Order: sequence, then C-alpha cells, then structure tokens
Amino acid sequence: MTTAKPLRVGMVGYAFMGAAHSHAWRTAPRFFDLPLQPQLTAVAGRNADGVRAAAEKLGWESVETDWRRLIERDDIDLIDICTPGDTHAEIATAALEAGKHVLCEKPLANSVEEAERMTVLAEAAAKRGVFAMCGFSYRRTPALALAKRMVDEGWLGTIRHVRAQYLQDWLSDENAPMTWRLDKSKSGSGSLGDIGAHSIDAAQWITGQKITGVSALLETFVPERPLAGDLVGLGGHGDIGQDAPLGTVTVDDAAIFSARFDGGAASTGAIGVFEATRYALGRKNAMRLELNGTKASLAFDFEDMNALSFYDAAESPDAGFRRIFVTEPEHPYVGNWWPTGHGLGYEHGFTHQVVDLVTAIGDSRQPEPSFADALQVQRVLAAVESSAANSSQWQKV
Repeated sequence: MTTAKPLRVGMVGYAFMGAAHSHAWRTAPRFFDLPLQPQLTAVAGRNADGVRAAAEKLGWESVETDWRRLIERDDIDLIDICTPGDTHAEIATAALEAGKHVLCEKPLANSVEEAERMTVLAEAAAKRGVFAMCGFSYRRTPALALAKRMVDEGWLGTIRHVRAQYLQDWLSDENAPMTWRLDKSKSGSGSLGDIGAHSIDAAQWITGQKITGVSALLETFVPERPLAGDLVGLGGHGDIGQDAPLGTVTVDDAAIFSARFDGGAASTGAIGVFEATRYALGRKNAMRLELNGTKASLAFDFEDMNALSFYDAAESPDAGFRRIFVTEPEHPYVGNWWPTGHGLGYEHGFTHQVVDLVTAIGDSRQPEPSFADALQVQRVLAAVESSAANSSQWQKV
C-alpha cells in the first residue's frame, strides 16, 4: 500500500488519446516509484451515455458532462486535456487560473496567439507551484530518449543534417469519412499539426537546436469527403451513395518543408528536411528521424520502435550502420519493465510521460516539454503555413 499523497486527475475527452492517457495514469504507479499517487477521479465528455461507458471501461471513478465542473471540483488536482485543438486554450486557461496542474495534448493550440497567452499563464502559475506540460509523447520512446542522451554526450559531433518524416496511410482512401481532424476550425491544421508537430518537437529536443526559418509546401489531395459513414480507427468507410452529403476538407493532407536550425551550443546550425502525410500507402506510423553529424549518424523509425541505428565513422568506417536494441536496463525507462530483449509498445510512451510529469510536480519543478517549448513548435507550424501560402518563400520563425 502506497503512502504517497494522491494526485487526483480529471480528464477531458475519452476517445483515442483519452484511452491512451487513461492507461498511462493507471499503469505508471504500478511500475515506477512516484512521489504522488495518481487517482483517476473523474472524466468529462459531452455525451452522457458515452462518457459513462468510457469511465467504466477505462477505470474512472466518476463522470461529468461539462468540463467546467471538473475545474470547479475540489477533489481534482490536475486537468488532463485530450480534446481537439480548438478547446485547448479555454480549458487550460480555466484550469491554471483555478490552481490546477495541466497536461495538454499537442499541438498546444490552434494559433500562435492562443499558445502565447497559454504560455504566459503557465509561467505565472509555475511561480505559484502550479505546473503545465504539453504532451509530446514521442520524447518518452526509449530509443529516442537514448538518441537524445547520445547527442548530449557528443557522440555525433556537430550535427549537420536533420531528416524527419512522419508517414501514415489512413486517409489514402478518398472516400474515408470526414472527421474533426479534417476541419481546420477544430484541428488547426492537418498532417502538419497532427503528426508533423511531433517531428518538429523531436528534432528540436534531440538536437538542442531551434528551427529559425522554413520553406514549405502544403497539399490537399481530396477536397471533399463523405459526412456520413462508419469510422474505423482514425479513418473508415464513408457513405458514397448518390445523395450522400459531402463535407469540405479545410486542412492540409501533406506537408513538406526545408528548415534551418540555430545551432544551439554549436557554432553553426543544422539544415533539415521534414515531411508529414497521411497518404503514404503501406506506412502505418512511420515516425522517422535521422541525424548526420561530423562524427556519427543516428536513425530511428517508430515502426521499429525498440531499435536505434547508429554509425560511428571512426569505429567502423566501412561497416555501415549497426543496430542498437534499446531494451537494456541502463537505457531510458527500460529498467522498470521487462527483461532484456522484451520490447515495449506505443502505450509505454504515455506511461513514461505520466512518470516524468508526476515526478516533476512532486519535486516542485517545471516538467518538460513546457508550454514555452510547445509555443516554439506552434511558431514553426505557423511559419510553415505562411511560407506555403506565399509560394514557398522563406519564412523566419
């Protein structure tokens, strides 16, 4: 029986991300020693039947049909925001002003202006001991965390190239139905913000360098989609009957941009190439990152998430990349799980996210990525959109 003080969580939203976050809140204290004991106190959703069913399935003690009730409740310490981007700013603002910690899914907001206001509030709240974090969960993938460690330790030397791809195919069927992810008023952007934001955050975090400028191209391949149909996963099967209504897609289907980095602690910055699409047939969740430095190279692909490819020019100049299987107890996070060789999965990143967040709150320090870190990503997203809207002209961030 734990004697740790409880951290009573109220979650808003219970779909894809809500399920992942629920699993993480339940699992983290069972595999990691935490300074606070997470409690799944309440979940909020607009559909009364849906939120009750979700609470029973996912392990929440109570339900609300208005997220404002979570903010008002005295038995809630932290608000976990798992809703579309158009609601992030309002919920996070209310929570911080009420003195509650915040975990907000990415991207932080739907505009730079919203993200700036959220960051100001979060920084003021941190001075009162109330903390906010943005959920860029790929930072907690052990292989990427190991890549970060290796870069920090100087294994790569000066980084010259960054190549980042995030490839999915769930929208490849032009008759897949409309969802909120295809509505700019709700999602902010398409592939760019939904998955490209992860690549931007990971690249900046691992290299320790910020993107300072971009030249971009955005493309919408299918401008209309069925409004009705059956959702399957993120996509599904739309109603394509003769009189079936269609909705207008108002976001990008694919994003490509080149980038320049500021160099961080290095004298010169890297150059980068980014791609995000949900139309890459055969690619299910290929979140890829490759770094080339003056001494070595690293490569990662989430579809092979327990491995990291490493090339050391001095060690084996003619041998090519070697494979590091990231399942050893000295690797980030791994020592709390299974014996060597027994890999982890997608859900573990969210568990590690909870571990890092709860540990930081228990230590009264700012968890990472902060809202300020997420604001930097938001500024890159805005610069990409601005460049694409102006014939790919170079746009400073």
